[in-house]
Amino acid sequence: MKNPFRRQPAKAAGCRSNQWKGARADQSRNQTAQARRSKLAARWRKALHVSTWLIGATAVCWGGVLLFHQLGPVVQRGLEIREVSVEGLRQVTKEDVLTRLALRKGIAQHQVSLAYLAERVRTHAWIKEATVERLPLHALRVTIVERKPAAIARVESEQVLTDAEGVVLARLGRQDQTSLPLILGVDGKLLAQGDLRLKQRLQSSIELAKWMSETLDGRIEIDISHPVNLVASAKGVRFHFGNEALKEQWERFMKVRAAFRMPAFDGRKSEGHDVDLRYDNRVIVRERG
Repeated sequence: MKNPFRRQPAKAAGCRSNQWKGARADQSRNQTAQARRSKLAARWRKALHVSTWLIGATAVCWGGVLLFHQLGPVVQRGLEIREVSVEGLRQVTKEDVLTRLALRKGIAQHQVSLAYLAERVRTHAWIKEATVERLPLHALRVTIVERKPAAIARVESEQVLTDAEGVVLARLGRQDQTSLPLILGVDGKLLAQGDLRLKQRLQSSIELAKWMSETLDGRIEIDISHPVNLVASAKGVRFHFGNEALKEQWERFMKVRAAFRMPAFDGRKSEGHDVDLRYDNRVIVRERG
């Protein structure tokens, strides 16, 4: 017997069929179909736009290639290098610079690397710095800074011209330039190898000769053969320097120079003296013989 007071379970909710009927249902279906067609048409238009752009870009690039191929010889002749000017020449000749540029006949401005050309020009021993510029429409301009002779280095029986950095500028054989200081005791093998320590000693010696020449007359000769005792000679007086702080040692002598009565400093013929500057707290003067 069923209990009339027992609560009956609720029926499960399901999809309702025939929710819209008649004209209203047809209108909804038409709107959905129309939205789908609009989305599909928008996608086709976008794809067509992209395809058109790609085809146009390809056509332009291909046209540019064909145009460049046809106009290439014209551009080549229009930018051909026909003149090279060189500024800053003193010891170096224009022919030396042109030889190192080695420009091929008919080469155009846009076909050369300016940095590479400048590097080739700097291979000349006398040229310290070099720049290369393009000038409209057929020219290049090369500007160089030459090295300045600073000393004569004696290598065995040969004289070598160097600059202040110890770079060999020319080999003079037995020729000499007495207006420049003379550096003695230079190792030819180390000089040819570009030894760094030898270059540093050459630089220090040339600087020392410059300081001494501001005070002393005559040619300065500096012997660098001994590794820790550098000997500089001027008017018969030999100055012994330590290996470092050459300027400080020379300034120490200049402070007490007035106390010495040496013929070389009084304008008389020198009898020969040695001045030892290798000590921190004293200057020693010895008379030779």
